[in-house]
Formats: sequence, C-alpha cells, structure tokens
Amino acid sequence: MITEVMWDWIAPLMPAHPVRGRRWADHRRTLEAIAWEYRTNSPWRDLLLEELGSFQTARKRLIRWAVGTARGRRFSPLSSLQRMPSTTSAGRCRSIPPLCGPTSTPPERLKGGRRPKRAGRSRTGRSRGGLSTKIHLAADSHARPLALVVTAGQAGDAPAFETVMARIRVPRTGPGRPRTRPAMVLAGRACSSRAIRGHLRRRQIRTVIPQPSGLVGHRLRRGRQGGRPPGFDADAYKQRNTVEWCINRLKQWRGLATRSDELAIAYQAALHLAAILMWARR
Repeated sequence: MITEVMWDWIAPLMPAHPVRGRRWADHRRTLEAIAWEYRTNSPWRDLLLEELGSFQTARKRLIRWAVGTARGRRFSPLSSLQRMPSTTSAGRCRSIPPLCGPTSTPPERLKGGRRPKRAGRSRTGRSRGGLSTKIHLAADSHARPLALVVTAGQAGDAPAFETVMARIRVPRTGPGRPRTRPAMVLAGRACSSRAIRGHLRRRQIRTVIPQPSGLVGHRLRRGRQGGRPPGFDADAYKQRNTVEWCINRLKQWRGLATRSDELAIAYQAALHLAAILMWARR
C-alpha cells in the first residue's frame, strides 16, 4: 500500500531510532502491517510473518504512537501539506463495533450506577443504532482529512465542533506559526447554533451553515424580535459533499468502519495513519 513516492512524504514523520538499546524494526514494514490489518479487519495473528513481520511488533508500535499522540507529541498528517485550503467542511460518521469483541459488550456498572474507567477510555456509547463510536472530522476541498475527534456514539455534533476546529494546524512552507484559520467553513444543520456562529465570527471565518426548519419557524413567529436570518450561500454549500467523500474513503478501511479496538487512543491512531496515507497518496 505504501509506494516509494508515498514513503518519501511519510519518512520525515517517523521517529528516530533510539541511541541506546535495540533498534526498532523497519518503520515502513511496520506501517504496512498496521495498514493491512485495518484495511482488511483481520485478526492481528493473521499477519504474514515473512512479509509483514510479527503482529506483536506492529501492535506495540501502534500503541506506542497512540500514547505519544495523547501526550502531546502529534503524529499529524498535515506535515506534508504545503498550502492552506480555502474551504473546510465539517461532518461526522459512525463506526459500529462488530458483534463480537470487547467493544460490543455493554460496560459493567459499579455500585451506585458508576461505570469503570475502561468504559471512558473506550469512547463507545449507545445510540439508536446500538453500540457505536462517532468520528467528528474536518476535510478540505479535496476530501482530505484535516482534523478529527473520536467520541461516544450518543455524543452530539455541536459540542465537538470547536475541538475539531482547534486541532486544524497547517505548517507553512517558510518560517512562521502553523495556520489554523480557513477562509470558509461548511457544516450541517446540527452545527447551526449561536455559539458556533459566534465562534467563527470571532475568528473571522466565513460561515456557510443552513438553519433547521424549527429555528426558522421560531424566528418568524417572534417577528421583529427574531432578528435577521443568518447569511447562507447555497452555491458554496454544494461543496460540502467533500466531507462525505472523505468519510467514504475512511470507511473503505474495514477496521475503521467496524471498530475492533478496545482503547480509543489506538483507534484514533489508526485513523491518523489512514489520514496520512490519504494525504500521501493525493
């Protein structure tokens, strides 16, 4: 899956080998093993030892990268980006755990209705579709992921909006701080709130978000007190399908569409790896 051209972009992202102790296994071979596992959603023990190496090496390397990302050492797909996209689309998709495995069983409750700490680390919750995990993400105009956040399935879309926007960091080609502000943001009706519109207005970002019919009717019933309707560009909103394309590309990875990881940090690290390969391929 990783060609020579893709590896030229990915190689600078890899951590250096330790000075002391045993050297790590080949980074490219390990990435191939992790990508193969999540692309096919096969058990780790089914990795081909002669071609992809030991499954324990690939699994431990993924957990190590995931812990490093959680502690602030970012493993970001944006290091190969050269310019800031003019349009950013926000959306979300669901990852449904399989019918078997540690994430399919409901978490046990402790005395007093409390849940164990493992349930909080798994980021799984019950929604109308059952036990699931929700992925909030932002994509550019070329259907490539810019930032993502993993929450439980019953979590709302609006509370994660500012978190996703805060994780957009595009390094500049020259000196200077990374760019964090796109020119325009397209989002669905679930993000049509005063808090989100005010947040984008303070950051001087153009907002293209339609209003739900309920809010439109409530504003009309109030008359003059309802105020003016927010601006909406219907032609620009047609570009929001790029985030749906991005979600479709992510769900082509079976291990991401049907989550089998117990820990959320490992699942999010696999999402970052898929995003890196999407950036390097395009």
